[in-house]
Amino acid sequence: MIKEGIVIKTTVTIFHTNDIHSGFQNWSNIVGYIKQHRHPHTRYVDLGDHADRANPMTEATAGVGNIQLLNEANVDFATIGNNEGVTFSQEMLDDMYSEAQFQIILANLRDRKTGQRPHWTVPHLIDEMDGVRIGYIGYTSAMTHFYEQLGWDVSYTIDDIQADVDRLKPDVDAVILLSHLGLPKDEMIAKNVQGIAAIIGAHTHHSLHGGLKINETWITQAGKHGNYFGELTLTFEQNQLIHTEPKLIDPTQCQEDENSKQLLETLNQQATTALSEPMIALTKPFDVKWFEPTHATQGLCDALTEWCGEEIGMMNAGVLMESLPKGNVTYGDIHRICPHPINPCIVELTGKQLIDTIRRAQTDDIVKLELKGFGFRGKVLGLMLFTGVDITSEGIFVKGEHVVEDAMYRLATLDMYTFGFLFPHIANAAYKQYLLPEFLRDIVAKLLQTGTNTFSFS
Repeated sequence: MIKEGIVIKTTVTIFHTNDIHSGFQNWSNIVGYIKQHRHPHTRYVDLGDHADRANPMTEATAGVGNIQLLNEANVDFATIGNNEGVTFSQEMLDDMYSEAQFQIILANLRDRKTGQRPHWTVPHLIDEMDGVRIGYIGYTSAMTHFYEQLGWDVSYTIDDIQADVDRLKPDVDAVILLSHLGLPKDEMIAKNVQGIAAIIGAHTHHSLHGGLKINETWITQAGKHGNYFGELTLTFEQNQLIHTEPKLIDPTQCQEDENSKQLLETLNQQATTALSEPMIALTKPFDVKWFEPTHATQGLCDALTEWCGEEIGMMNAGVLMESLPKGNVTYGDIHRICPHPINPCIVELTGKQLIDTIRRAQTDDIVKLELKGFGFRGKVLGLMLFTGVDITSEGIFVKGEHVVEDAMYRLATLDMYTFGFLFPHIANAAYKQYLLPEFLRDIVAKLLQTGTNTFSFS
């Protein structure tokens, strides 16, 4: 822009958070800094996974409390993460985002029945500040199998993103991708898509101090749990982007926002009250041990197998984090001992793959693994428990018969084993069926309700 013959530069600042995962230890500090530094040329965007149902407040409010916190923080735009998209039902997401006072930007999610985008989203948006026009596009991680079970279609291709950029480019001075795709995909996009000024990323929890530049595209991402938040500065001269500066800020050095702090305290108090209603009266303790079998942990493995409608199953004892004493049990107790956003699932393995998986499951590498991620919110995986499987000196038996290496077996288990490095045969299985939206703790509740004396599932 030019004023009285002088070239005037316009600087736009975009604050950003990602992967808070309902970890609010620094939340009021983040909001305090952003509120103190807001002016007409600033925006605040959240990149998803703000809500995590491992947190009692998020669970008790079905995510609405997270939206209230984002509203109080004056978020302008957001996209969703997998913790919103695949741990809440369609109805729960509708209820959550109907409360939002900010715009959800999400191009790659559609209802499987209608082919329509959720009413609470737009695929892209043009935002104007003092003559500078910035186009935003939102994409979330394409966890196809999970979204399909919940009635969604989710997609992601380079060509789709390029088409979105090309659609916006003639009408804006810069395009920003709000991405919950993860850093490897963000890097691929930066290499192959033309016309993106910056990718504000999430999902893989990278802390990119100073950002990462690939070709003409800057990538930034602010870690997880609010350990950092981001500040992206864009400088324009006569509507041309001439400088981009990403940086991360340590919120522990920032002054708290009292309104956000008080709102969080109120939400936590309400959650405590909501989760304290007695559900079950145990006539004896529900004893949990991580490195040896108990009636409680074996009972849950049996219940998981029956829930899935199968004859054999496996799970680690560490998914139950502590014992329950005799007496009243609340939903808050069940949530505390099994907080993970983990779903039951069924996979098909050959006999040989099943044998390899069982053997790996018994190694110290698995039993003593202090796992972080894949939905697991516990301390250590612990002993692998089996239903319908016997391991003897004479070999491995399924329902009393030797495992046949070239036969196919259906195994009831946990969705976290279908990710990453834990059990390669399960992760690479051609057939996986996820039983959504139920979590493992729903099976715990059913087990306690139907078997309070024997902990058998019926």
